[in-house]
Amino acid sequence: MTAQPHDDAVTAQVVVDHASAVHHAATLVRRTARAGGLDDTAAERAAVLTTELAGNLLRHAVGGAVYVQRHPAGGGLDVVAVDRGPGMARPDHAMVDGFSTTGTLGSGMGAARRLADELTLRTLPGVGTLICARFHAPGIRPARTDLGLVCLPVRGERACGDSAAVVDAPGGRTAVVVDGLGHGDEAAQASAAAVAVFRSAPDRPLPELLASMDRALRSGRGAAVSLVRLRPGSVEHCGIGNVRLLLVAQDGVRSRALGQPGVVGWNMPTPQTRTRPMPEECAAVVHSDGISPRWADTATPFLLGLPPRLFAAALGHGHRSARDDATALVSGAARRSS
Repeated sequence: MTAQPHDDAVTAQVVVDHASAVHHAATLVRRTARAGGLDDTAAERAAVLTTELAGNLLRHAVGGAVYVQRHPAGGGLDVVAVDRGPGMARPDHAMVDGFSTTGTLGSGMGAARRLADELTLRTLPGVGTLICARFHAPGIRPARTDLGLVCLPVRGERACGDSAAVVDAPGGRTAVVVDGLGHGDEAAQASAAAVAVFRSAPDRPLPELLASMDRALRSGRGAAVSLVRLRPGSVEHCGIGNVRLLLVAQDGVRSRALGQPGVVGWNMPTPQTRTRPMPEECAAVVHSDGISPRWADTATPFLLGLPPRLFAAALGHGHRSARDDATALVSGAARRSS
């Protein structure tokens, strides 16, 4: 099954459980790459690499899927392959041309490293493997790549009632995750309206942004909204409703926060902002209630140590609800310029 993207934030998922899924994933990537500003040559590179990743899932893994996402900071494409397969005992060997565990020519992962602008791989024997191939649009390279996002519609729907956006500015990184009430087209319209308000002036104080969203959503569905602003050493949080913020490091979850009770666009209370310390070793995880909050109670060092682009995919792959839209945004900490 595949959910097709309808805007910049929505993630497409291809479950790789049969041979035709490999071709489907490559076709989807080729189309999404062109929509994301890649030229025909880069789009073809992305499609070839996706064929290799999806083919590996089909041959070697169980529970595998490919996630296709336009880069959350703009200007490119992420292709992420996730599985619950055997993992790789020697991932460094797998990246060398000629290495194979199945008697094939073994050109796959070495070629993948050359085809992608950036390739990130993490694996654990007995758990599985995650690979993110990132492609940059010509002339556009995100200044910071410590960012991951999945935004998945409820299964069977094209429209996603969740949305998210990220803006980097001299004052810090500001991000929003929106969960429109319910799911489907009306929820998607609500979340899109909230994101439009955010994009119009993302550097405003967070309570002002929420107040503007509240006014914009009064004529339709309401939403739960979480806003975060990351500065060196701290994160500012302002939220309404059931969208969570967690600060995590490889040694565990450092803190958790939920928005104030209420609905943006309906009965929103006066927004309150809280600033928390955020050491450089932490990542900020913001997710809607389509991601089960129980993931944080059983999180392993392997999960907590994943780079943001893989962390978000792991949450979407392993902890989403089949009955709700699901969004996870993961960002590294803001760092002081040298």
